[in-house]
Order: sequence, then C-alpha cells, then structure tokens
Amino acid sequence: MALSNASSALASRSILSGNNNNQSHQPNFTFLLPPATAGHLKPKSRNPISAVHASEPPKTPIAGTAAAASKAAAPSVEGKQGKWSLDSWKTKKALQLPEYPNQEELQAVLDTIEAYPPLVFAGEARNLEERIAQAAMGNAFLLQGGDCAESFKEFNANNIRDTFRILLQMSVVLMFGGQMPVVKVGRMAGQFAKPRSDPFEEKDGVKLPSYKGDNINGDAFDEKSRFPDPQRLIRAYCQSAATLNLLRAFATGGYAAMQRVTEWNLDFVEHCEQGDRYQELAHRVDEALGFMAAAGLTIDHPIMSSTEFWTSHECLLLPYEQALTRKDSTSGLFYDCSAHMLWVGERTRQLDGAHVEFLRGVANPLGIKVLMMHIYP
Repeated sequence: MALSNASSALASRSILSGNNNNQSHQPNFTFLLPPATAGHLKPKSRNPISAVHASEPPKTPIAGTAAAASKAAAPSVEGKQGKWSLDSWKTKKALQLPEYPNQEELQAVLDTIEAYPPLVFAGEARNLEERIAQAAMGNAFLLQGGDCAESFKEFNANNIRDTFRILLQMSVVLMFGGQMPVVKVGRMAGQFAKPRSDPFEEKDGVKLPSYKGDNINGDAFDEKSRFPDPQRLIRAYCQSAATLNLLRAFATGGYAAMQRVTEWNLDFVEHCEQGDRYQELAHRVDEALGFMAAAGLTIDHPIMSSTEFWTSHECLLLPYEQALTRKDSTSGLFYDCSAHMLWVGERTRQLDGAHVEFLRGVANPLGIKVLMMHIYP
C-alpha cells in the first residue's frame, strides 16, 4: 500500500531538487520505505491487513483450503458488503463526481471508450503487484512520482521525457545507495481529475463550477469552460495512450540504459550542493559499470539497456474507470485497465462510499491516501 505525496515520510524534493520556483513542470514523489528504514516512525495503532483477493490463486493450495482458493478466484467479490459488479458502486454515495448536463452524450462517450482497447494489461498489473510485495517485505524500494494533475496544454514529448528521466535519476540514487531494486511507478498517463474542497468557485460575484481537471472541464473562468464536457474523456484516453506509448519506448528502447546516467542533465540542481552530490554518485556508478563491463556484463545485456516502468493515477472519475475495466481471461478477475496501479484519495476513501466499492472488486495493486496527521501524533 502506497502513501500519496501529501503523506510521504520523506520530503519529495529533499533528495535531488532545489528551490527553483520558476519550474512550471514540478513532479511530486512518493516513497514506500522498507520496514527497516521506516521502523523509527511509530503509528498510533496498527491493525492487521487482510486481502480481499489475490491476483492469482496459489498454485499448490494448502490441504483443506482448495475450496476457499476456488472461491477466491471467482470474478465477483462477495461478503458483508454484498456481491460486487462493475456498476455496484452506483448504489453507494459518490463524492467528487461531476454533474454532466447531457447524460445521453456522456453515455455515448462511455460506450465508445468501453469499445476502445485497454491502456494496460492484467499481466502487467500482476507483475507490479509482485514487485510491490517485494517492497513490502523490505527487499525493494517503491518510488512513485509525477504531476499533481496532467493537463492537455502541457502535453508534449519533452515533459513526458523529463518526468521519466527524473524518476530514473532518483531510482539510480536509491538503488545505488540502498543496494536494492527500485520499483518505478509514474503518476502519469491518466492523472487528470482533481478532487476539490468546494464544488463551486466564485469571482467578482460570479459563481461557477470548480475546475476538476482537464478530463472534466476547463480551467478558464467562464461558463462554457467550467461545465463538464464528456468529449474531454475521449481526449484524455488518447493522451494517456500516447503517453504510455512513449514511456514504453523510453523504458525498452535504450533511453533508460544505465550507461546514460552521467549524461542526463540536471538543470534544476545545477551549481548547487545536491547537483554536485548527484554527479559524484553518478561517477561512482559509472566506475561500477566499467568494472561490470570488464567482467563480461556489457551494455548489450537487456538488464543494462531497459527498465520496468508502471503507471498510476487516483481512481476518481468512476464512469471512466468502469468503462476501461476488463475481465481477465487468465485469472477471471476484473482489472481496471486505465492504469497499472490505482489509489483512493483523501476525500473519497469512505468505507461505505462509491470509490471504495468500485476498487474492492478490481485486482490492480491499490493504494490509499492518508494524511500523516491521521497516523502519527
């Protein structure tokens, strides 16, 4: 379970970034600390964690549990809350959802998205679940980062590349210093919607719906921009698909090669202590790579030229998430194929709410945003 950037045990910019307020493209980062690292933080209380289901039933069930394992593999989730279905969330109170004036247009758009290909695949989400399990056991480090909210205006290859590169730079620092693998999860390719504390915004006596993210409405303060437009969901899907395509190319096409670690530019920490420390570490990594090459592990090896990278976003706009949820033919479980990992936010994590109801039935790795003040005194 990952904490959001607001509740991270580490300050996101304490490792590599400086106080450059002129940067418009400022990613946020989340760290899942291994138990040995986070042990000095003592929460108020600790309750046992139990899973609703696993992504796959055990290959060799323990004697007497075969029937239970069979039930766990069923595509529906049933318990005190009742039977889960793709639209069972509609029976619960749904917060933070926009009110679309034209429901027929909304349904037509959702039908279109439902017919589109999935953005990610169930097998990829299962692989991420295995990596996160290693982090939970203290054998890996989970790094999650990206923008607070993606926008249509700032959508370009350079911004995607820069966020990807920063995550890789940070992962190299963490991997070299911690001597353990780093699980890299981008808060991108779907992080559009923004929860708001007030559904309306007022300026100079004019009251309009609040800006809820580019996949819902526009940020310009006028009536046309602020009313929810279902067609923005199509654009959000297309932008997410294009972002994922570029991320996969970066991760497997040689851009993520370890040998490039000393070549990557760090403009935002140039001529400062953090930048000098990074360059010193990068040279140490470069020396280690030279030794490995001499020992026979050359740049032609896949582990040296590619990396694993996953995407995530807050599960906020439930009609869109439902439209991209698919039943996996391998396991029989449902996966939200809009991202590898999803999380429920601070404003929508009510146990009897629609968002928790939806997420309890999907097999993706899940997170929950909990402010630090709710855990630590």
